[in-house]
Amino acid sequence: MTSATHRSAQEIGRTSSGPRPLPELGDQRAATELSHVDTTLSNGLRVLAVRKASVPLVEVRLWIPFAGEDALHSATAEVLAETLITGTAKRDRVEIDAELALIGGDLGAGVDPERLYLNGSALSDGLPTLLDVLGDVLTGATYGEPEVTRERERLIERIAVSRTQPRTIAREALQKQRYGDHPVTREVPQAEDVAVVTPEQVRALHAASVLPRGSVLVIVGDIDPDTVPAELERALGGWASDRSALVLPPLPELTGGNVLLVPRAGAVQSQIRLSAQTVARTHPSYPALQLANLAFGGYFSSRLVENIREDKGYTYGAHSGFEFTGENAVVNVDADTANEVTAAALLETRYELARLGLVPPTAEEVESVRQYAIGSLLTSTSSQSGLAGQLMALATTGLGAEWLQEHPARLAAVTGEQVAEAALEYFAPKRFTGVVVGDAELLAPKLTALGDVTVGSETAD
Repeated sequence: MTSATHRSAQEIGRTSSGPRPLPELGDQRAATELSHVDTTLSNGLRVLAVRKASVPLVEVRLWIPFAGEDALHSATAEVLAETLITGTAKRDRVEIDAELALIGGDLGAGVDPERLYLNGSALSDGLPTLLDVLGDVLTGATYGEPEVTRERERLIERIAVSRTQPRTIAREALQKQRYGDHPVTREVPQAEDVAVVTPEQVRALHAASVLPRGSVLVIVGDIDPDTVPAELERALGGWASDRSALVLPPLPELTGGNVLLVPRAGAVQSQIRLSAQTVARTHPSYPALQLANLAFGGYFSSRLVENIREDKGYTYGAHSGFEFTGENAVVNVDADTANEVTAAALLETRYELARLGLVPPTAEEVESVRQYAIGSLLTSTSSQSGLAGQLMALATTGLGAEWLQEHPARLAAVTGEQVAEAALEYFAPKRFTGVVVGDAELLAPKLTALGDVTVGSETAD
């Protein structure tokens, strides 16, 4: 019996004569045409139905713009999402669950400052039942006192736990640093606000804001797309209003600036969160920007990961990626580090941001990230659920299946020069603002010595 010898990732990726060469990127084949229908129903609901018959299932995604200015909107919206599917005038919770179980289905809801969303799935021949339940929930949810009370108490418990988590604290700090008092920052409501939400308030919010006009429904599966609009007109015929769903006000554009040190006394780790303005998916520079981001920190072999994880061991994981809100797009950089190396990790992150523009990705790097981008896109859309998620992300900004089909060719056409230009324009360190959350007593001397770091007031867990 022989013992296995452990080899590191670097050793696996090399031979005696040097690094293992990457295979050449093959010719980009034309995308397979997606049989689909993209239309708007009489109630103003946009519908994107796509045939993907790999398995006899169907995925349903509903996205409803759900902004609100009221101070209690976030709390009321969370209670609404938790109790939306707990009973209607026609079905109680048990009857809803039983009908969905008979078709191998499920239906869930969630909310954030931008949208209320419902996700469902079922056997493809159970789609009429799934849509009937969906229509019933949208038009007849009752928000009974017992259900609201029960889910409200559970929500308060989850919020209490969430607000002790470093990632939640860092996310909330980043949002306030970027967008101040904009409604988009109200991602986690205050427990005391949730505690006073009443069934009457939830019903009023449903009537005012659960609206079809301006909303998007995506259906992907073993279906005939041409028959879906008529089926939806029947199932959702009672869901109608002359008003449109409420969208968030435009987000302010990020212009860079100082990084804010958010004190968290006694924390043994720090959270680094940086953010900069970029461009939407429809911008001509987006494909090159996408490859530049991957080269910087968008996948495991990126420069940032190689530097602060593999080489220096400052973090278990570092990552950069895009965040889209309406027409707004930013790129985020995040890493969690031990206190003693936080300043060094921020310094190296800024160094890699600058180096990406001054020493742009090599031809080999560009080919590597191109293959990753195209391969991961094809992989993520190979399942019905993945395709539905991708289409929903596109549809909410006015795009559709055509953009998704054409994007691999756009990535394949990007030149190294275009990636270099995108890196220099969008990844300059001065474009980034952000936060570091950690023990200020330990972190402040070194972080402020780096420059462009200010110290904020103490945050409570």
